[in-house]
Amino acid sequence: MKIGITIGDFNGIGPEVIIKALSDERFSAKFTPIIYGSSKVMAYHKNIVSDVELNFFNITSAERSSKDKINVINCWDENVNITLGKATEDGGKYAYIALDRAVQDLKNGLIDALVTAPINKEAMKMANFPYPGHTEFIENALGGKSLMMMVSDDLRIGLVTNHLPIKDVVEKINKNTILEKLFSFNNSLSTDFGIDKPIIAVMGLNPHSGDNGTIGREEEEIIRPAIIEAKKSGILVTGPYSADGFFGGSMFKRVDGILAMYHDQGLIPFKALTFGTGVNFTAGLNQVRTSPDHGTAYDLAGKNEADAGSMIAAIYKAMEIYAFRKEYVDLRKNSLKKKERPMYTEEEDEILEEA
Repeated sequence: MKIGITIGDFNGIGPEVIIKALSDERFSAKFTPIIYGSSKVMAYHKNIVSDVELNFFNITSAERSSKDKINVINCWDENVNITLGKATEDGGKYAYIALDRAVQDLKNGLIDALVTAPINKEAMKMANFPYPGHTEFIENALGGKSLMMMVSDDLRIGLVTNHLPIKDVVEKINKNTILEKLFSFNNSLSTDFGIDKPIIAVMGLNPHSGDNGTIGREEEEIIRPAIIEAKKSGILVTGPYSADGFFGGSMFKRVDGILAMYHDQGLIPFKALTFGTGVNFTAGLNQVRTSPDHGTAYDLAGKNEADAGSMIAAIYKAMEIYAFRKEYVDLRKNSLKKKERPMYTEEEDEILEEA
């Protein structure tokens, strides 16, 4: 299996966590790594991680990758200015170049999955990157409708809206969008995570989930009708819930997935519960893309203090999702007869009532 890994912002910890993740041969031997970036930049960061023995193998295309090597595609030839710990135009420009090359290879089937090291939004803006983040760029390049998910072994949170200012969230929340995300989420939990009949909890938008309309009407007029329609379509979905009580009361342990209305509603509890082991996954597309759950961490850049745990988790998760998708397709091909999906059993109704 070929996994592309973008270098991210080379002024941050991206190259460092890539090097640390790939330094264990027992891990890197499980797949063929292809780094999109620059062997010079990677060598610079390898000197910072002084206790690591790692050799880079320069290739001109993913088709020329070697299974037993740490392959690097040099996405640019010129020398670059590395300014550790700072957002710069070069940091954004070359992260953009590497990302674009990797996504095109992913689209063309030259790599099986993509893992993206962190970028900095300020640096990307300096480089005229026209998207709020990785997710939106990849969605546009590959086509389809993406669902941003944060996943760990036991927690999966999807987002209705991604990188939006809070003042713009409400106008993006509507019944059709919530339904679209619910269908995408349900499909991903089945095909990408191997969960049969997943149960999804939906968060409200307002404090106390609107408190029966006294603190906002979105729950009663938009979110609840979307949940009812999703149930009629056979999705096991429950809510809306107030996020503070839902996570504070450990209700998240009783469902397979959680749909949050906006970025911080989902990411704050996710990172509080899983930081360092979580993964950002772009669901809903026909290709697999994951990323660590952290940013460029400029304050750690160049200090050899970055933890590679989330990068390792992102690579493992990419392999796992790719395998689940392949198994799902194979099972459907081998099925003699497509079975109608039954509505809820009594046991499932009880689970939903208790959730």
